[in-house]
Amino acid sequence: MTRRADLPTRLSYALAWVRGQAEAAPAAGVILGSGLSAFAERLQHPVVIPYERIPGFPVAKVVGHPGRLVLGELDAEGGPVPIAAMQGRVHVYEGWSPEDVAFGARVLCGLGIRALLVTNAAGGVNPALGPGDLVRITDHLNLSGQNPLVGENLDRLGPRFPDMSEAYDERLGALLDATAAELGLPLARGVYACMLGPSYETPAEVRMLRALGADLVGMSTVPEVIVARHMGVPVAGLSVVTNHAAGLVRKPLTHAEVAATADRVRDQLGALVSAFLARAGR
Repeated sequence: MTRRADLPTRLSYALAWVRGQAEAAPAAGVILGSGLSAFAERLQHPVVIPYERIPGFPVAKVVGHPGRLVLGELDAEGGPVPIAAMQGRVHVYEGWSPEDVAFGARVLCGLGIRALLVTNAAGGVNPALGPGDLVRITDHLNLSGQNPLVGENLDRLGPRFPDMSEAYDERLGALLDATAAELGLPLARGVYACMLGPSYETPAEVRMLRALGADLVGMSTVPEVIVARHMGVPVAGLSVVTNHAAGLVRKPLTHAEVAATADRVRDQLGALVSAFLARAGR
């Protein structure tokens, strides 16, 4: 409870420090999941800030999460669009509290972004989804047993009981669909299930998830979506299917497979994220 009560101070220090590093306030933000950090290389005039330099900012340790905040610009019609990109995130399974896991998203929202894109590498629970597929997240199941809003509510950040009936903004979702169509990229839709991890799911758990309506499964993203909606920022979600979930194929699951598949689709993902954020930031 002590760390929770200290959140306003931590957030104020982090925001003041980041604002001192770049002049333009970001119009849109993106959180880049496992193996997906290459998008940030597309930003022009980048200001690269390692997480450990930002006061109170949790530091990513998992392979495929470089742990840097990149502030830069995307070329777009009408002029450059300022973007804030998190290269990597922290997870509850690493020992971080839900508040810490969502802290980066709070910083992005506090910087004034008008739209947040969350990305992740996910297992395909729906047999119709295969490695390399891109999926727009339409909703989620929080099965982690964790929520970053537990504890005393911070009224200046958002309401005690935030509405989650539209956790993923329909307008932004339609924009993501349209952007993918214009680029000629197939984009499926699905429900994302968040599990605690770090072990992968058993075949029985995957069957349970499918019965509950999940198409994707992972160990992240949901805490960030919850705090963004708490702070009134609309969210779009994008998953890269990096492997079939347990029981759908007869081979062990490895993080190396996740990284390899993410690398295979990096150009497609980068093009989609770039075009989408340039529009969403308008």
